[in-house]
Amino acid sequence: MHRVAEFQKVSFDQFKEGYIASFGQVPEDVLVKAYDMIKLPRRATKGSAGYDFCLTKDITLNPGETVKIPTGIRALMEEDWVLMLFPRSGLGFKFRLQLNNTVGVIDSDYAGSDNEGHIFVRMTNDSNEGKVLSLKEGDAFVQGVFLPYGITHDDDCDDIRNGGMGSTSK
Repeated sequence: MHRVAEFQKVSFDQFKEGYIASFGQVPEDVLVKAYDMIKLPRRATKGSAGYDFCLTKDITLNPGETVKIPTGIRALMEEDWVLMLFPRSGLGFKFRLQLNNTVGVIDSDYAGSDNEGHIFVRMTNDSNEGKVLSLKEGDAFVQGVFLPYGITHDDDCDDIRNGGMGSTSK
């Protein structure tokens, strides 16, 4: 099997910034505990394509509610590869859990951005059956799949990323 990537934790300061932006001000010991809870994504079985990302905090989403989750993770990968993020299959099936951008696209050069390539996930409980989604810290909630990609014969892009999410459209 060709190994193309490595997961790493972002720095504590970067995680802290993202956590406070997402959940509001919390005591320092809560931040340290959450940072220490970060598990590098892993596959559940030898045949799994997806790497499970786990929560560092309990999350409850009523139907229609949205949450932005700082994972504390970045992905270093070879050029011409992309990390695609999807809801865990069971959560999508049972709760219509959806990523707000439908599919997360983590480019190979994102790890070098100003925010250290910190991967955030914004998800919505889109249940039309009134189901409340409750997840505990440590639960897997999204999965990432590495895929190769190609470029056109006449591609001449030589721009370099210098920013986080949405920075390539500036």
